[in-house]
Amino acid sequence: MGKPDTPSNCTEKCETPSGACMQKYETPFGNCIRSFDGPVIGYDPFPQIQAGGIDRSSPVRDLLLADGDKYLRLPYPVITANDYMRFVRTGDREEFEKKFFSRRHKLCALVAAELADGTGKYLGEIIDGIYCICEETTWVLPAHNTYVRDTPQLILPDASRPILDLFACETGALLSMAYYLLKKELDSVSELIFKHIYGMVSERIIIPYLNDHFWWMGCGDEPMCNWTPWCTQNVLLAVSLLPFDEDMRMQAIRQAAYSLDCFIKDYGEDGCCDEGAQYYRHAGLCMFHCIDILNAMTGDAFAGLFNMPKIRNIASYIVNVRIGGDYYVNLADCSAKAGRMGVREYLFGRACGLGALTAAAAEDFYSELSSGDVFSDESLKLNLYCRMLTVRYCDEVLRFHEAEGGRNIVPAGDIFYPSVGLMVARSERFVMAAKAGDNADNHNHNDTGSFILFMDGRPLFVDIGVETYSKKTFSEDRYDIWTMQSGYHNLPTISGLDQMAGSVYLATSVCCDLEGPQKEISMHIEKAYPLPDGPCGNTYIRSICLDAASETFILTDTSDYQDVVLNFITYDEMKPSDMPGTYLLGASSVTFSGASLTAMETLPIVDARLKLAWDRDLYRIRLKMESGQFTMKVAPAPFQQSFASISVQYVDSPSSYISNVPTTVNSSPSEG
Repeated sequence: MGKPDTPSNCTEKCETPSGACMQKYETPFGNCIRSFDGPVIGYDPFPQIQAGGIDRSSPVRDLLLADGDKYLRLPYPVITANDYMRFVRTGDREEFEKKFFSRRHKLCALVAAELADGTGKYLGEIIDGIYCICEETTWVLPAHNTYVRDTPQLILPDASRPILDLFACETGALLSMAYYLLKKELDSVSELIFKHIYGMVSERIIIPYLNDHFWWMGCGDEPMCNWTPWCTQNVLLAVSLLPFDEDMRMQAIRQAAYSLDCFIKDYGEDGCCDEGAQYYRHAGLCMFHCIDILNAMTGDAFAGLFNMPKIRNIASYIVNVRIGGDYYVNLADCSAKAGRMGVREYLFGRACGLGALTAAAAEDFYSELSSGDVFSDESLKLNLYCRMLTVRYCDEVLRFHEAEGGRNIVPAGDIFYPSVGLMVARSERFVMAAKAGDNADNHNHNDTGSFILFMDGRPLFVDIGVETYSKKTFSEDRYDIWTMQSGYHNLPTISGLDQMAGSVYLATSVCCDLEGPQKEISMHIEKAYPLPDGPCGNTYIRSICLDAASETFILTDTSDYQDVVLNFITYDEMKPSDMPGTYLLGASSVTFSGASLTAMETLPIVDARLKLAWDRDLYRIRLKMESGQFTMKVAPAPFQQSFASISVQYVDSPSSYISNVPTTVNSSPSEG
């Protein structure tokens, strides 16, 4: 199911970084450790903020105070055992996670507001939040409460045997940051506050990390995902900000280096994130923070990694898949609106010397600051370290933006990522992306051969994304969910069959050409389907071309299969124009040959997570292939065209075709 991400705990530690299990991979992080012979020190990322508070001239100070005042009026929610058990009993994650994250959002906002205010206004509620979170039986989400990867979750947590998942590690980092930033203020109330934080972080995070093995820590060939750098970043924050001894810190550094080597081994040299743009900030960007923290603890022993081509390519990925504004090329569980860049991306670009990344991130940050949405991103609501990075470096980013002339910098280059099979091509008006590869990506959807198309920054043909996570999302029933199925991507249904998940379901004979004005990718996609081997050796060849000279997108499907239904997911309803054989789709015109239109379905967007990307319903267009070749062309529409009537079957809901359309809503954050 595309390597779903659930935690596990093994009884034995994996091989150490010097073990044989990593000998066939590069170990750049391990190499840094092997050349390091200096003392290990703590981490002091915000000395000026800690000492003097946030300057009144800071452009984000008022935003922090407003956020703090909002949360000051809200109580810390009560969490019950029944809330925790609901996930196993019903599959619902909403009730528990809403309360769990609300507590952490409030504490994060109040600490930042106290640094901005400095009067003690928020201190009482901060202390309540610290104790409220420390008194939780576990910091692990119900959806992650298992000791073996990809096995059923336990209904209740075992407090005597902690599990380290994404949000246990986030919680440890949050409490450590809160004490680091407000040490003087908290100690003036009682030094027992520190004792409580230190004891809980030690018991629930550091001791398990140094003595147990969790799958995301890496073990040879075992595939990793964004959990590895995301958890590692937060463990490093906890062990470096609180006064753990040098030996414990060195153990943590060694384990972190090994884990990060295990993480980047799964990346191609091209640096493509197969989880999509939305997971970049939890994958590549968290890896950047790990390097930064490791550097601080070792006197820059890891600084050379920023010159490593693979790490520079990992950094650049987010710029290469940026469409413009809120939109990104989205794969798998990624949303089309993956979140704007900001200070963190700027710092990654600066460290790697990547001008395009720093410029794009600075432009996005300026836009977010102008709209007042700087701290609305989930990473900044949940992670106090990321929030304070924004506070510390916001002036630098704004000065850089001003020096760049405030240009709205959108990348104009084309790229092909062979490790994932992703092509992104651009013309003056269009951005097109197509995916070859296979159906075994992290957060996989069955989408081999699919494409997306934007014109003038507006979606035309889209990838829906994923609904709110539920118990089914990362289970053997994952592909019962309609958004995961190839029939709800821009792909054919062949002989009544849709694609299946797994590395054996793949594109073959992939050829990509980005030279010249005609940017084209072609591939065989029949192997992505569970089609029987016939005596004739049937094939299905898809060719996707963006002709930048004529501003025309051309899709050509050639096949000797007899029963083919073409599916297209669109942002707008397709309507006929007054020109025969031509349809209007938004501001574009669409013509096709070799197939007949059979149905246009409305795909209701009712799920909260999908609503973050799509402001209204989407559409599925279905065509019956009538010959061995289908061609569709999309170009900017002449302004004089008008709508006409059409006789076609309309379907109001995908439930006519699939049995499972979840309607539960949830505002909890994205996870790995």
